[in-house]
Amino acid sequence: MFIGGLSPTTTSEGLRDYFQKYGEIKEFMIMRDPMTKRSRGFGFVTFSNPLCVEKVLEAAPHILDSKKIDPKLAVPRKSGQNTKLATRTKRVFIGGVATQTTNDELSEYFSQFGKVSPYPIDH
Repeated sequence: MFIGGLSPTTTSEGLRDYFQKYGEIKEFMIMRDPMTKRSRGFGFVTFSNPLCVEKVLEAAPHILDSKKIDPKLAVPRKSGQNTKLATRTKRVFIGGVATQTTNDELSEYFSQFGKVSPYPIDH
């Protein structure tokens, strides 16, 4: 489950303790900023039995550390999820091109991926 709206003071153990009343927990975590280690305000709980998710959803509202939290069914991201968005644009930025690189060299290289339209090089 995705758990949104977490208090900055909520710990992973607090998250586990709150949700274990709905069933056996297989995994739990609060997402943290990699630099500051502060909570990003959301986390995940995985139950051993998927039916526990229904129990959680039926028991709303949920209050943890004096804050209303928002548990939802987590939907796994699929690889290539943004493929449609990425393929709608026909323009690609290519950085770090050496000043001696020519249009012909770039066209030759990128033509392996499809038709290359005329373009400017801004060194």
